[in-house]
Amino acid sequence: MTPLFRKFLGMNWLLIANMIALLIFGVFAIYSACWMREEAELATKWKDQVYWILLGLMVFTATSLMDYKWTKFLGLPVYLIAVGILIFTTFFGVEINGTRAWLSVGPVLIQSSQLAIAAGLILLAVVLCTLHRWHPILRNPFLRLAVSGLIALVPFAFVLLQGDFGSAIVWVPVFGAMVLIGNIPFRFMIVIILSVTMFLPFAFFFGLKDYQKKRITTQIEMLQGKKVNILAEAYSAYNNLLAIGSGGWSGKGFKNPETVNNKGFISPDTAINDFIFPVLAEEWGFRGALLMLGGFTLLLLQCIYVAFYSRDMLGRLLVVGVVGLLFAHIYQNVGMNLLIMPITGIPLPFISYGGTFIIVLLFLMGLVQSVWVHRIDPEAQRRRPQLDIGHLD
Repeated sequence: MTPLFRKFLGMNWLLIANMIALLIFGVFAIYSACWMREEAELATKWKDQVYWILLGLMVFTATSLMDYKWTKFLGLPVYLIAVGILIFTTFFGVEINGTRAWLSVGPVLIQSSQLAIAAGLILLAVVLCTLHRWHPILRNPFLRLAVSGLIALVPFAFVLLQGDFGSAIVWVPVFGAMVLIGNIPFRFMIVIILSVTMFLPFAFFFGLKDYQKKRITTQIEMLQGKKVNILAEAYSAYNNLLAIGSGGWSGKGFKNPETVNNKGFISPDTAINDFIFPVLAEEWGFRGALLMLGGFTLLLLQCIYVAFYSRDMLGRLLVVGVVGLLFAHIYQNVGMNLLIMPITGIPLPFISYGGTFIIVLLFLMGLVQSVWVHRIDPEAQRRRPQLDIGHLD
């Protein structure tokens, strides 16, 4: 049996089955959101998603079979290239709905922020597990935290400059989870949390644009039962809640023409990505939404299980970073449609439409699978004494 075939057989097939089930569910959700559109480009988005998934699964398979130790050597170059693309996009990218976050490469639009967070996650894992070995002075937790913060701060700042608040906020749980696992004393985390909390009012009044402030204040007013303008600033929040609530337990059914989405009250451009949750909750009801969230929960638990069995700190940090990213996307996307989080442009993993996002996501899941496949250190296994069966009398 060849080593490559042995790796293939040693994959975590439950993790793969869980991931593919969510991807299939996502294709049906996108089809539900766009089949009735008159524009041919929007009506066939589900087919485009299938093509992106097939390409992403090839990336996933290749990444799974490669030893993740390559990240030690390519982490910095990949990060510099991704941040360079991000900076170029910030000033010369394509602007859509007030956000300059896409780079046009022929007929394809690439979202550079997704590339940057994947590269940043890899470099953070490398730095947190190897920085203390470079020089004795770098064993200081404050210096390790400062270097890690700088790695996360650069792409975070440029994503904010692009106007993509949703992609920027993902950095917070990713950085927090990786620093927590990366042997940084907890007291440093407490100081950071308190400092960020102290500056939140300044960020709200001086860092957000007027329409972003209006989104937050409108949601607070809706939760308080106050009157809001459902034809203006509260339009999306109101119709999303209406779609979710009207689905009930069992939903209105697949391709039902009486849904809020089919009647055009959810924007066609956002119904297939940012607002995909109200679409599937209305058609499949509470039980469908619960099934999807259960699938996400199982996936996150399996990733945590893989982290526990990692052969080294690098693998553990990579998996924890992916778990933080997945959790941030799921919580923010579902939360903003339920008015427990502000509405921002952020996709739902494996479910929402998106070329760059699905490929980057499957690449990161490939890293998780690689940590599982290579959980046994080949050097340690080679040094392990072999039992000679022939001398057992």
